[in-house]
Amino acid sequence: MKKKTYFISDIHLGLTTIIPSLEREKLLVKFLDEIKKNAEKIYFVGDIFDFWWEYKFVVPRGFIRFLGKIAEITDMGVPVFFIAGNHDIWMRDYLEKEIGVIVKHGELKLEINGKKILIAHGDGLGHGDKAYKLLKKIFYNKFLQWCYSRLHPNFAFAIAYKWSHSRRKKETQIKFAGKDKEFLYLYAKERLKTEYFDFFVFGHRHIPMILEVNNNAKYINLGEWITKFTYGVFDNDKFEIKTYCNGKQENYTDNILKKKL
Repeated sequence: MKKKTYFISDIHLGLTTIIPSLEREKLLVKFLDEIKKNAEKIYFVGDIFDFWWEYKFVVPRGFIRFLGKIAEITDMGVPVFFIAGNHDIWMRDYLEKEIGVIVKHGELKLEINGKKILIAHGDGLGHGDKAYKLLKKIFYNKFLQWCYSRLHPNFAFAIAYKWSHSRRKKETQIKFAGKDKEFLYLYAKERLKTEYFDFFVFGHRHIPMILEVNNNAKYINLGEWITKFTYGVFDNDKFEIKTYCNGKQENYTDNILKKKL
């Protein structure tokens, strides 16, 4: 059986939406169970969890079905990568030791069938958004992380979830405003001046799309698993965006987005 590489981002497990987190988690587990036999590798491209923090002896409750399925897949010998996003940048070694995933922070470069691919969640890349870039430095500050770890988990998690949910209104209003305003597309275009990639694969924006950066390179956003349930598949040199919204794998078509492009 021909192997495929899968890319998924912005699941935000633990987030309360019109589709409950547990329902979305069960759908994701069903999807992973279907693809595990023909998956060469699986990349989760950030914001897997709406919040994740590891104390020395404590981790967030929940997500047992998802974590169990990932452990099953890695036990089968399928490499699974977790790339940290802005909601789960505090992943350390627990998930690597417990379920066998490979945790990465920042950009990840790989080559599949001769095609060069750059993968990143996308937060903080490109020009602008100086406020968030400053916030990201705070999030990664080792001393401040140590200080936060001194808080009792009940209090620390309550603060984090309140902050995450307060940002949700802003993030649900994300819309595609054209190539000239799509900052990750512009980042890919600028990056090509110094290093070539066939595909730039990002999450973060929650808008599933494939745009040509030049005649060969493509910018890809994987969308999300909150309402659209989209994901990327690389198979035989071809990259496609698909959806699992109806409990089966289908090609993704967004007529509104196509009109704007």
